Amino acid sequence: MKMPSFRGSRQTKPRAPRRKFKMLHKPLERWHPGTRKLLDWAITVGSVLFCVLMLPTRFLGMELLGIGPNWLLIWVVAWSVKRSVWEGMLAGIVLGLLQDAMTSPSPTHAITLGFVGFLTGLLQKQRFIEEDFISIALIVFVMAIVAETIFGLQLTVMSYTGSGQSLRPVESIWAYYQRVALASAILSSLWAPVVYYPLNIWWQKMKLLEQS
Repeated sequence: MKMPSFRGSRQTKPRAPRRKFKMLHKPLERWHPGTRKLLDWAITVGSVLFCVLMLPTRFLGMELLGIGPNWLLIWVVAWSVKRSVWEGMLAGIVLGLLQDAMTSPSPTHAITLGFVGFLTGLLQKQRFIEEDFISIALIVFVMAIVAETIFGLQLTVMSYTGSGQSLRPVESIWAYYQRVALASAILSSLWAPVVYYPLNIWWQKMKLLEQS
C-alpha cells in the first residue's frame, strides 16, 4: 500500500512570499500608471524632507564661515530647470514656507525661493542654459547670491521704524550678508549634484514612461 505524497503541497508553500513581493521585481514599465505616479510623488516629497532635515546638519566639508549649503534652494533649482516658470515659483513658495516654519516667518523665505524658482524657469524657457553639472552648479551659485540679496533687502526694510530711523546700521546688515551670500553660493554650488543628479535621472525616467 502506497502512502500519499505530500511533496506537491510542500513545494507550493514557499511560493507565497514570492507572490507578495512580485510587483517589486517588475520593471517600472509594467507597473500601473497610478502606482508609478504615487511612487513618483513619494520620492519627490521624500527628497524635499531630506533637504529640510539637512538644513541644520553640519558634516565635514559642509560649513564655511558658519554657513552651510542651502539645500532647499538646490532642490528648487533642480525642480525648476525643466519645468515652467509658474511651477518653479509655486515650488519655491511652498519650500520657502517650510523653511519659515523651521526658522522664522519674518523675513520670509517664500519670497526668496519663489523668485529663485521663477527666475530658473525663465532661464530654461529662454534656452540660456544647458542641463549639465557645470551649468547647474553655476545656476545654483548665482541663485544663492540672488536669494541672500533679497533676504538682505527684506531685513533692511524691516530695520526701519515708522519715523524712518534704522534700528540697526544698514552697512552692518550688508557687510554680514555679503559674507553669507558668498559662503552659501560656494557651498550650495559644490553640493548641488548630490540633489540634482539622482532627481534628474528619476524625473527623466518618469517622463519617458508617461510619454510611452
